[in-house]
Amino acid sequence: MADEPLVLGIETSCDETGVGIVRGTTLLADAVASSVDTHARFGGVVPEIASRAHLEAMVPTIERALKEAGVSARDLDGIAVTAGPGLAGALLVGVSAAKAYAYALGKPLYGVNHLASHICVDQLEHGPLPEPTMALLVSGGHSSLLLAPDITADVRPMGATIDDAAGEAFDKIARVLNLGFPGGPVIDRLAKEGDPAAIAFPRGLSGAKDPAYDFSFSGLKTAVARWIEAKRAAGEEVPVRDVAASFQEAVVDVLTRKAVRACTDEGVDHLMIGGGVAANSRLRALAEERCERAGLRLRVPRPKLCTDNGAMVAALGAEMVARNRPASDWELSADSSLPVTDPHVPGNHGHGSDHDHVHEISKDNLYS
Repeated sequence: MADEPLVLGIETSCDETGVGIVRGTTLLADAVASSVDTHARFGGVVPEIASRAHLEAMVPTIERALKEAGVSARDLDGIAVTAGPGLAGALLVGVSAAKAYAYALGKPLYGVNHLASHICVDQLEHGPLPEPTMALLVSGGHSSLLLAPDITADVRPMGATIDDAAGEAFDKIARVLNLGFPGGPVIDRLAKEGDPAAIAFPRGLSGAKDPAYDFSFSGLKTAVARWIEAKRAAGEEVPVRDVAASFQEAVVDVLTRKAVRACTDEGVDHLMIGGGVAANSRLRALAEERCERAGLRLRVPRPKLCTDNGAMVAALGAEMVARNRPASDWELSADSSLPVTDPHVPGNHGHGSDHDHVHEISKDNLYS
């Protein structure tokens, strides 16, 4: 094995079939096949459709990634795959594919955590993560503050979503405004033409007695929906751009305020932001402004690496190999509620390079 491990990562937790290849902290390939257009007419992700789309896209996407990276599958030092959290059926497609490739190639298999992967992907952009890393993860199903002294073995939840996550709120408000699915990009675009101070929408869990680091966007979602309904009931035109801007400002205000506070309280001199909503331009701008004011360094990957992708899984897998973490067993399965405190799902065979889950027959010519 080279000093910098060559790892392929597979991500299928939702509606993106992502396959990435990294060498150490260098990104070689990031191939994605999305089924988002198929789900758009339903106004959200349909699990069965997502699973079938992953099944159809898996092999072509893996072959595309290998070609883009200019490497052979036999050159890989390991296969990493999202084991959870996510949609159970979608995860099973990825886990099954990873097992098949690992077995055929005689390579170690690493089942890793989707959320920890969102943190680790920043290594591909800004180099090795500081230890500890304070991360704000904002996606469709999660709004979390995490402290990671060791991204491969020690991830500690500081705050989490109580009800609706930020991404869910974006999608639901976009639906109320008849803007389609997904809601994040279109609200971000329209908000640039609106006034963020036009409407005083509530900031959830921001009171003195509220949990310092937890998030709740259910009340905000309801307040925005009722405001829109009241306008329509009165026969008035809804100022879509101002609503988008004011709603978005309420979300990013809470996210950045709590994240900066966590860094200050814990004595961490930086903030990493990841997850699909981290692609939001206003979140990035306000985070930059508040981090600069607080004397913090801000690390945010480019937008393409914030959304679900295989590169983030490969990045965490490469870190597992580099730190000699135990590989997963063949009993690895999908866990739709895998806790973030489990960055990966190790096997029972312990540490070392002789991964006994790799059967000798797989070292023959099974992969062509």
